[in-house]
Amino acid sequence: MTFASAVAALLFVAVAMSAIMQLAAWIERRTGNSGWIDVVWTFGLGATGTAGALLPFGDGPLARRLFVAALVVAWALRLGLHIAGRTKGISDDPRYARMKRDWGPEAPARMARLLQFQALASIPLAIGIVLAAHNPAALGQAQDALGLAIFVTGIAGGAIADRQLRAFARSERGGVCDTGLWAYSRHPNYFFEAVLWCAYAVIASAVAYPIGWFAWLAPAAITLLLVRISGIPPLEEHMLAKHGAAYRDYQSRTSAFIPLPPQGARP
Repeated sequence: MTFASAVAALLFVAVAMSAIMQLAAWIERRTGNSGWIDVVWTFGLGATGTAGALLPFGDGPLARRLFVAALVVAWALRLGLHIAGRTKGISDDPRYARMKRDWGPEAPARMARLLQFQALASIPLAIGIVLAAHNPAALGQAQDALGLAIFVTGIAGGAIADRQLRAFARSERGGVCDTGLWAYSRHPNYFFEAVLWCAYAVIASAVAYPIGWFAWLAPAAITLLLVRISGIPPLEEHMLAKHGAAYRDYQSRTSAFIPLPPQGARP
């Protein structure tokens, strides 16, 4: 991948993600349900990543580009359909709803700015996909097999965590879900999402392809978003407000992100 093609890919990704998050802001205003923001983001990033993999930004052989595009499509369909199904059953996403209440009359403008920040933070994710797709090595390298294994682990782990949480909610037991993967991490779905994005970085990394190492910005960016910005912090705040002491107890014995053995016994 030349410097010019890298700049072209960066501009394509930036413009596409900005437009996608403008659409997300418009849909949120029209529906009043901020849950659709994450649906639009997932399918939008999936479409941008797929296009970036298939467009001729570099020297990646067609088989590799199709392989990476297939991974992106699988991720977007799995996560996007899950979030869409969840969003249809709620009136608003509690994370964004609290922000809108705090912002008051300024909520539409501040939401639009927040979503443009998310678009900016999404650029390393899409670029990671592009770099993986345009690694000039023939498909079938050891790193491709390792990347696929990491991807399968991430997508399967996220799906299992989501299914366990849905089953807990349907059981009408109430309280805090602390069974299955949720006994080892308060956010196992987020952890496996971060694992999944390591797949593109592994696929892109090669001694003969120096620019590919920049793909490691993708797992770094998604981990930062989930752990520090739009994932864990607002969700933990919501869960504390909803469950109080029960959630504080869960926090005291369960890792926030990386699955680890729980500390102490359940009450």
